[in-house]
Amino acid sequence: MMQTLQAVRGMNDILPDDAEAWEHFEDIVRDWLRSYGYRPIRMPIVEPTPLFKRAIGEVTDIVEKEMYSFEDALNGEHLTLRPEGTASCVRAAIQHKMLATGAQRLYYHGPMFRHERPQKGRYRQFHQIGVEALGFEGPDVDAEHILMCARLWDDLGLEDVRLELNSLGSSEERARHRAELIAYLSAHQERLDEDGKRRLHTNPLRILDTKNPDLQELVEAAPRLIDFLGEESLKHFDGVQALLKDAGIPYRINPRLVRGLDYYNRTVFEWVTTRLGAQGTVCAGGRYDGLIEQLGGKPAPAAGFAMGVERLLALWREGGGEIERALPDVYVVHFGDQAQRLAFRAAEALRGYGFAVLTHCGGGSFKSQMKKADASGAQLAVVIGDDEAAAGEVGLKPLRGPGGQQRVALEVLGDAVAGCLFTQEEEENDGSV
Repeated sequence: MMQTLQAVRGMNDILPDDAEAWEHFEDIVRDWLRSYGYRPIRMPIVEPTPLFKRAIGEVTDIVEKEMYSFEDALNGEHLTLRPEGTASCVRAAIQHKMLATGAQRLYYHGPMFRHERPQKGRYRQFHQIGVEALGFEGPDVDAEHILMCARLWDDLGLEDVRLELNSLGSSEERARHRAELIAYLSAHQERLDEDGKRRLHTNPLRILDTKNPDLQELVEAAPRLIDFLGEESLKHFDGVQALLKDAGIPYRINPRLVRGLDYYNRTVFEWVTTRLGAQGTVCAGGRYDGLIEQLGGKPAPAAGFAMGVERLLALWREGGGEIERALPDVYVVHFGDQAQRLAFRAAEALRGYGFAVLTHCGGGSFKSQMKKADASGAQLAVVIGDDEAAAGEVGLKPLRGPGGQQRVALEVLGDAVAGCLFTQEEEENDGSV
């Protein structure tokens, strides 16, 4: 027997009912981003592997364990399905000299890929909305990004989403902290797990973000990066906090918040919830001032954030979020060769008026077609038989509420449908009052 093929584990089909919810969410997001002046950019889903190794850091979970990397059999290039969007966006900005015309506010949306254990809200093909502000130096853009998120949560009606904030300072400040941290952890090396021992001299900051409960007491007592911040970094961090306080945005400073990507500096933040189990981060970001130069561009400041679509939709639905299914205005019923030809003309004419029209396909009796018309949720049925086709007319039958079938000429069908729909809407409004 032929093997039944299924989707790759952790890479899911999004079926029509769910896809309509996704489109509704994406419409909200596009309006929200436009209201802050952000413009769309679209990057390839496949990039050179060195891009992510250089940007994210070779001693990170993403690069070490999670990237889908392969060698192109046609030319030997080393390629990777993008695990995140910031590196790709910065690469595009450098390649096309986008900052030559000034600072850029950009956003993108699409699939990302990481080889993780699939679980609620976390999949091997997942979707992110990313926002990047390139060329902005002060704390104002950091605060703007956080305020943007707060407004989106309000637009979506999300509750139980809280903000955690930290500063990673400058590279020099992190270097001083790193030396102290290595010394402290080395003195307690016997208490580290295998992952911690492996990262002790390569990426000790990531040990502070461990989820191992046996290490919590150790990392709580570790030197805090925030205590190593100099005057400029503290001024920047205070500036972010002042703007958040002015806007009435509550937050918690979390000294152990370091993020999983090496390119961050200064402000980092996460929006977290307790309603999605262990995968509680729904949005995260921060400042990455050195990344543009690191990837070959002229030095320029930058900040951004990304949010997981699957997690946000799960949170929205868990809070009672629903959308109304999109229904056609008109269902066209027809029987006979001439009627079918007129049906297609009538449907196209109505679409030209802006109506959503579902034309019956696949044959069947008038009775079976009318059942399908009723089940479609359409307000009206356009009914065409041999008699109507011969006369160049169509029948117009309300499917919801009172009213009998009437015959109208094809030339006035658009106005007739508009009148019927208006009458039905008024009757529904009267009934609701």
